[in-house]
Amino acid sequence: MNAGSAEFSLVVEGVTGRCAAGEAYAKQNIAARKIPVLACEGPCIRGEIARLAANRVARELPSHARACHAETFFVPHSAMARWVREAERVVMIDGCFLKCHGRVLQGLVAKERIVHIDALPLHRKYSDVFLMDDVAEDERTEVARRVADQIVATLQHG
Repeated sequence: MNAGSAEFSLVVEGVTGRCAAGEAYAKQNIAARKIPVLACEGPCIRGEIARLAANRVARELPSHARACHAETFFVPHSAMARWVREAERVVMIDGCFLKCHGRVLQGLVAKERIVHIDALPLHRKYSDVFLMDDVAEDERTEVARRVADQIVATLQHG
């Protein structure tokens, strides 16, 4: 079993359209100079904790707002991608040590402008669980709230 991988790239089919709602939202956040918050997302419980925590962080810090990782990564001509690329700082909350989304983000934003957070050490749970549905919704919400509280405190105090 290989314990790592070399750098690699993906070929992604281009797109000509834009999400009208995403364009308006991103332009609004650019004008307000909000700090984009991205998160790991998916069926994994660790990604779900990161996603829920990111939503809470963006709600609790008026200077921050959620950004769409898919549009940022895969629609390079979008306002969402421009917002993230040009923001003075970007918060990336990954779900575990693999830091999948954060590794992609480093190809778009200078590393020194990224506040990269691995949520797993903040809650130390679910290392042996994959599916988010294997953890009760109220427990997921509570763990994400505790993670978000720690992230908010860190962001508020530098």
